[in-house]
Amino acid sequence: MNTLASLPLSSWETIRWRAPALEILDQRELPHTLQYIRCLNAIEVAEAIRHMAIRGAPAIGCAAAFGVALEAIRLQEQPNFFNLLELGFTHLAKSRPTAVNLFWALKQMRDCLDSHTLLPPFEITAALLKKAQDLLASDLRLNHCLGDHGATLLKTGARVLTHCNAGALATAGHGTALGVIRSAVNAGKKISVYADETRPWLQGARLTSWELQQSAIPVTLIVDSAAGYLMSLGQIDAVIVGADRISANADVANKIGTYTVAVLARRHGIPFYVAAPLSTIDLTIASGREIPIEQRNGEELTGYGGIRWAPEGINLLNPAFDVTPAELVSALITERGVIHSPNEKKLRAFVMKPD
Repeated sequence: MNTLASLPLSSWETIRWRAPALEILDQRELPHTLQYIRCLNAIEVAEAIRHMAIRGAPAIGCAAAFGVALEAIRLQEQPNFFNLLELGFTHLAKSRPTAVNLFWALKQMRDCLDSHTLLPPFEITAALLKKAQDLLASDLRLNHCLGDHGATLLKTGARVLTHCNAGALATAGHGTALGVIRSAVNAGKKISVYADETRPWLQGARLTSWELQQSAIPVTLIVDSAAGYLMSLGQIDAVIVGADRISANADVANKIGTYTVAVLARRHGIPFYVAAPLSTIDLTIASGREIPIEQRNGEELTGYGGIRWAPEGINLLNPAFDVTPAELVSALITERGVIHSPNEKKLRAFVMKPD
């Protein structure tokens, strides 16, 4: 995995195909530096996902799809092509456990592989690369549809709180939660945003704030623990977050701290919206209790950017996600439309509905 030179902050893409490599915007360097890393195989893509160079459920899925294609390119002249490619699937599947879009994208790539097994490896490789490119383009298109549906829920002048980053950086572009805000602004509505800093990786402080600045959307950064205070003052009109996995009963796994925000929103009568593509819904999991919660290295809590603020030897616990019960979700915003007060019956009917 190679690092490319820093570039101006004028234009960017979360991931981009530059044959023979996948270039990933290194989100660990933002907002100070726009820097891409080049991945040439599945292991390098998996490492970029594991070490947070790329994050956000839809973006992880898109990257994993290209990881499979890259591995096929690397192996297409090997006599044991299929067995070696299987190892690539395994590496990618182990990169992060909670975001279901990763596994959804890998299934899409496996289905593509299975439908082309009688072809020569170089033709299979071409099919896999095209599939990855199609998934990337589809994610961008679906985000715009999702954003347009969600924009109808926001009135002009709305002050919106968001947690973590569910914008263009977390997707192929436009975003989910931030996509709703962008679409509302594009429709002529005046929207302002409060961004939780989102510890310990500071995705709100570093990424959401930067994204919204780039789009000239008014944004105010707050510490995570200030959300309830602002709600009590009547300064927040809606909460919009993304999701990493949604269970069959509509429980929502998202960045740690989301559950706290949802409880506060319910206490203050503020709508709590979840914006996510249908690929984030996992009907194989009955409830949020079954969603695997990633436990990350506790050292992430002890400091940031080379500065340590926690004492040596302290006990550390670092869950990356929490689960918000469906009863706290006012509406689920998808590319097909909005599901108000989502539950298992509504969710299943919505997912199974023909396009």
